[in-house]
Amino acid sequence: VQLVESGGGSVQAGGSLRLACAASGYSYDTYCMAWFRQAPGKEREGIAYIDSDGTKTYADSVKGRFTVSKRDAKNPVYLQMNSLKPEDSAMYYCAAVDPDDCYSGSLKSAEYNYWGQGTQVFVSS
Repeated sequence: VQLVESGGGSVQAGGSLRLACAASGYSYDTYCMAWFRQAPGKEREGIAYIDSDGTKTYADSVKGRFTVSKRDAKNPVYLQMNSLKPEDSAMYYCAAVDPDDCYSGSLKSAEYNYWGQGTQVFVSS
């Protein structure tokens, strides 16, 4: 399985970005995927989860500002980020797990075994 993120960049506070994560080799009709981020010197933080049952969960730090979406198993997973703040600056990672091993709603990095290389987001004040 290969996950490739895109869409990162630099934006001013209050702006928006949309990240995308394309998966290859993830040959399931169902899916469990999540977005994580990691800022320098900080632990990796799970921020958004989505699965094929329609479950979505968000970390409190992004709730109401970020939206995760995925049309179906064959299409990319997106993270729409609005009202960005400087503290949102981080490397953003897409993660996935085999559906049989999925913990619904989980934002724990240890429960994901497929990871992308990340895309950098920088929010200036």
